Amino acid sequence: MRLIDVRHLGRERVIGAWLVDGCLIDPGPSSSLDGLLEGLGDDVVERVLLTHIHLDHAGATGKVIERFPDAEVWVHERGAPHVADPTKLVRSATRIYGDDMDRLWGEIVPVPRERLRVFGSGDEERAGDWRVTYTPGHASHHVSYLHEPSATAFCGDVAGVRIDGGPVLPPTPPPDIDLEAWPRSIDRIAAWRPERIAVTHFGAFDDADAHLVQLRDTLTQMTEWAGELDADAYAERVTTFITERTDAQAAAEYEQAMPAATLHAGLARALGRVASSSG
Repeated sequence: MRLIDVRHLGRERVIGAWLVDGCLIDPGPSSSLDGLLEGLGDDVVERVLLTHIHLDHAGATGKVIERFPDAEVWVHERGAPHVADPTKLVRSATRIYGDDMDRLWGEIVPVPRERLRVFGSGDEERAGDWRVTYTPGHASHHVSYLHEPSATAFCGDVAGVRIDGGPVLPPTPPPDIDLEAWPRSIDRIAAWRPERIAVTHFGAFDDADAHLVQLRDTLTQMTEWAGELDADAYAERVTTFITERTDAQAAAEYEQAMPAATLHAGLARALGRVASSSG
């Protein structure tokens, strides 16, 4: 099991791709493809396992498949159409990032449909050494993977962002934050009883139980803040929370991995859905 720091925009400890027995979990964005390929060296990618299709996790998938045309891509059924044809995904992201789109994420190219292995939202599935389960909360198309031989759960963003010795924080950009589904997804991961949690932002942590407990607590805390504060005040509160618990370098890495200004909108939208369903 190896963590490849793709050095997004030249910064370390922001986006990490995992290589496990020929399986590449979340290759990162195309803008960091050189860092990924340098980290891979002579290793051959047989499968690309996507936790979800957000560009910081999956943007380089098509480029990786061009390099390894026999590789298979694992993805949830809701994300699969956008991996095969990323036109809508790119259009939507361009509306958000504008002229920064290429600098941040690079070129997004399609993956041939015959290269996709698609997982659903039902019961947990097994595939060789892997268990795959549906874990929405951060994204409606999010899955997590348990590598049984190493007892490591690869959880993308649903298990939070944790850098160096900093706190475990839930990234909550719009549009798919689901405050009812997220705790259930944490339960599903905990039920695996993994020995370690591996996340894209950034690293693997051997205190799996404590990690998930802290994630529950911070998800609750940040949701409460989102209900009390406007977007600017919320971003300031989150930034202060991080800087009080890390050094300046780690705080900058957190900001790049989960920009504070993007977090309030996802929670506000989710809180609106909860209010509508209960009203």
